[in-house]
Amino acid sequence: MRTNRFALFTMAAGPLALYFVFVLFPLAQSAVVSTWNWSGLGEATPIGLDNYVRAFNDPLFIGAFRNTALWLIIAVTVPTVAGLGLAVLLDRPLRGSRVYKSMFYLPITLSLVVVGQVWVWIYQPDWGLLNTALRAIGLEDLTQAWLGNPNTSLMAVIVAWAWQQTALSLILYLAALTTVPTVLLEAASIDGANPWQQFRRIIVPLLRPATVVVISLAVINTLKGFDIVFVLTKGGPFHTSENLAMFMYSETFFKYQMGYGAAVAMALFVLAIIVIVMYFRQSRVSERLYG
Repeated sequence: MRTNRFALFTMAAGPLALYFVFVLFPLAQSAVVSTWNWSGLGEATPIGLDNYVRAFNDPLFIGAFRNTALWLIIAVTVPTVAGLGLAVLLDRPLRGSRVYKSMFYLPITLSLVVVGQVWVWIYQPDWGLLNTALRAIGLEDLTQAWLGNPNTSLMAVIVAWAWQQTALSLILYLAALTTVPTVLLEAASIDGANPWQQFRRIIVPLLRPATVVVISLAVINTLKGFDIVFVLTKGGPFHTSENLAMFMYSETFFKYQMGYGAAVAMALFVLAIIVIVMYFRQSRVSERLYG
């Protein structure tokens, strides 16, 4: 018995040590630095919670927070619904389904830096695919500099991000659909259930665990969505596409406000915890209500 416990402790010691070194220690260090006025060089001055007070009175932080909140709302709805719909469609015996699946799998094989560059070309005002398509169908009045317009820059970034996130949702839902017993669908069909009723009453409830994973990943990928913003707009024009991750980077490495950047990082961490906890609580409530 003691030997088993020692073996278990030995196996867990390495991962726990790595988790402490690479997760808990940097997190604790960021919390400490967030209470400093520090440029990264020289002596740091402790200032308590002044950086947090400054953040919630900073119009740029509030704007980045608002953009992140909008991104979160879109992230937990559009890629989830689109991924589920495409998965249900491609799970059927369609002619050429393997080709379609390969096309939809492609975005997930690319890094967000590459995805961002692809969409830079798509959004290019003069010869980009989007404006070229609009001109071809007689909608030239709608063409514009999508990344350079303050009214469209944020949505342009979110669409590019959702392109890859939808592919991830599709893969997860396709894997989950293989666990749905066909006998249940056949029995429901015999009892007179139409395809929509089968989808709503059988498929969606059985895919609830996959939905939890899909939404959790969407939230996490949204809150750490720095690279695609950096490639596409760097938060511009005029900070209109800046999210909290980009704002944190800008304050830390462009303006050398290490303490303020750490405070923004801690706010981002707390936001992530709140969103995920709220979703899991709601998921448990739904599970109790609807079984």
